Amino acid sequence: MDVTRDSSPRPRSWPSAAEPPADPVGATQLSKAVAQAVNNPLIRPAAPAEEPLDRSAPTQQLPTVEAAALPAVGADEPSAFPPGPRTTSEPADPGGPRPFGAGRSDRAGSTAHPTVADAATHRRPPRADQSLRERPAFALPGWLPLLALLLGTAGVLLVLARAGVLPHLSGLPDVRTAAVKADGVQVDDRTIGAVSAIGLAMLLAIGGLLSNPGGETRVLTRWGRYRGTVRRTGLLWVNPLVRRRRVDVRLRHWRSEPVQVTDRTGTPLLVRVLIVWRVKDTARVTLGIADHETYLREQVQAVLTRTSSVLPCDSNSAPGPALRDGQWFADELTRALAAETAPAGIEVYSVQPLTLDYAPEVAESMRRRRLADLDAGLRTVLVDDAVEAAALAVRRLERATAHELDDSARSALMEQLLVAFVAPAGVTASVPAPAARPGRKEGKPA
Repeated sequence: MDVTRDSSPRPRSWPSAAEPPADPVGATQLSKAVAQAVNNPLIRPAAPAEEPLDRSAPTQQLPTVEAAALPAVGADEPSAFPPGPRTTSEPADPGGPRPFGAGRSDRAGSTAHPTVADAATHRRPPRADQSLRERPAFALPGWLPLLALLLGTAGVLLVLARAGVLPHLSGLPDVRTAAVKADGVQVDDRTIGAVSAIGLAMLLAIGGLLSNPGGETRVLTRWGRYRGTVRRTGLLWVNPLVRRRRVDVRLRHWRSEPVQVTDRTGTPLLVRVLIVWRVKDTARVTLGIADHETYLREQVQAVLTRTSSVLPCDSNSAPGPALRDGQWFADELTRALAAETAPAGIEVYSVQPLTLDYAPEVAESMRRRRLADLDAGLRTVLVDDAVEAAALAVRRLERATAHELDDSARSALMEQLLVAFVAPAGVTASVPAPAARPGRKEGKPA
């Protein structure tokens, strides 16, 4: 006998598997749909191996439910953030029904509530011109134009001596031509052209000289077009037809003026910061913006206003992060300001808050509030310590005398000890005797 097979009789009340059960009386459309879904499940068990599969009838695809017919998740709730940008788009497919579940992830992503990170992506730093980057300019060592000046001077003297313009000095070789010796001074077109060419070369050599000290660069432009940056120091020679702009690339620090901002609770604050920065890309600093120092000053004020509005200034009443955490505040300011100034060619090393004070109109009230919070916290600690000390003293007294006090005596002793612990020095406080409880025996020792 096969015990693994259920041989119990099938109840007659159960409907057979071949024919579907009849609809109950008074069935609604919902109950009919549920019964039909139970009888015709979407996932059917696989056919046995010995039975061949019927491939004659193709499987029909389920109809796609339109997104407009489904209620959007959280559509009835107001959102404080703007909706995020749609990264993928579904192309329309009018040719036929789509498979079930296709595009569900896109609809889920578009209807989900945006987070703080999604809202932050809407506000991005400005993009820099990728074609405007610093590159080295063509420059020659300074000794080459000096040598050209010496050679040009010697050439001019030689040409003038051969033409007889300069008198012949005894002791020097005679370089005059035979015609000059016979007829005297002869200045022709060749002499004038040679002197003019040598003089023009000397002017170019002098006009291209550049003295570049350490910590400074020269940005070269010609007719408005960027031609390169000279970072080499010393005496150099560049094209005399270019315009030279001096840019300081040394490490600098700037102490800002008090900037008035508001924290998360709307309390006005005065913040002063110390910024350590330098110019990294001279091309963007010179040609990308009008004035990089003014740009840095305005970005500092904007970053301070945005960062200080994230947390409250103090967290006395509710423990938690606050702007008084100098390390967090400095790191956030440095990260935000570096991201804002990088497209302009400015590199920010650190932003350190120097002062963080309340505005004068609320400074006195916030000071009183802070003192009140500190006083309340100190009183709570003192009272808790006094209660623990009094309870410990009562227990040790009972242990030392081997006598257990009743509730009234224990309460009276606790009150006296608390008054002794908490009362200021030199103040004697009278504690009323505890009222006799009903049912207490008069002769019972305390």
